[in-house]
Amino acid sequence: MSNFFLIVIIILIFLVIFQISKASEYVSLLKGEEKSRNQNNRVNGFLMVAFLILGLIGVWYCNKLYYPNNLFSYGAASTEGKEIDKMMWWTIWITGIVFFITQILLFWFSFKYQYKEKRKALYFAHDNRLEFLWTSIPAIVLTVLVVFGLKAWFKFTGDAPKNAQVIEITGHQFGWEIRYPGKDKILGRKDYKMTDPANGNPLGVDWKDAASHDDIHVPTTMHVVVNKPVKLVINSQDVIHDVGLPAFRMKMDAVPGTPTTLWFTPIYTTKQMQEKTGNPDFVYEIACDQMCGKGHFTMRGVIVVETQREFNDWMIKQRPEYLKSKAGMPAAPADSTKTMAIK
Repeated sequence: MSNFFLIVIIILIFLVIFQISKASEYVSLLKGEEKSRNQNNRVNGFLMVAFLILGLIGVWYCNKLYYPNNLFSYGAASTEGKEIDKMMWWTIWITGIVFFITQILLFWFSFKYQYKEKRKALYFAHDNRLEFLWTSIPAIVLTVLVVFGLKAWFKFTGDAPKNAQVIEITGHQFGWEIRYPGKDKILGRKDYKMTDPANGNPLGVDWKDAASHDDIHVPTTMHVVVNKPVKLVINSQDVIHDVGLPAFRMKMDAVPGTPTTLWFTPIYTTKQMQEKTGNPDFVYEIACDQMCGKGHFTMRGVIVVETQREFNDWMIKQRPEYLKSKAGMPAAPADSTKTMAIK
């Protein structure tokens, strides 16, 4: 209901402005062009100040209304994401201060220095000092922000810690396929020519590679361990997708034929985040952040962040895809087909 009244108020404001503009046209006919222009200047100057005040109130109101309902207010759910949030806050503060100063000056000057008959405008053709200041200062500030951003980017996309949990995620229209290494901690080889969903091999895994015999394949849902680095090996089977992890402040393109990587360290389990947000239905989402077709909006996955023990219990219940596949080779020796939790 409050949103309805807000819309009504906005419409009424525009109607008032329209009526004022129409009235000013009639006044110009009655008073003459010079008097009409002076009156229009005063009206426009007043409207500039009104727009400034209403705009600032609107900014404050929208922030108060919507900020508590977004993930940014709860903080990042990964160690690396906290660094992203820190850079975000610095960017918001710097650009926000500049925005408010420039906009307040812009609207105030329009009112303060409106046309008057005896007023003369100050004009100068060129000033090297001003040119230097308004070119060099923004350039230096933006360069510093870019350098910090690149430093973080190279860190998250570089070599993951040695103890990182390796998980492969593959996108296709319109879903995600998750693969875990088994006891050997090595993901088996893949060949796109072997992709055969009808016969239990949707990822094109080469069953001749012994490293693939204990790999676990689970669609849609990814399980990770809290406070343990996670390295994602990202692939796509058709068009460009994008693995978006909003709660962790991470994202990376999934490019056909070109595997990409990304790593992060989750710091809250799903249960802890549900308590933190006050939302018992909260889940960590895997979103596709790249428009990939008409079913793009349905391409959603889930990340379950849990303790090492919970992850081990879940892994023990899984069967290797090699054993489930109709296209699989004869069963390998028992010790190579057992599923072992990653420690």
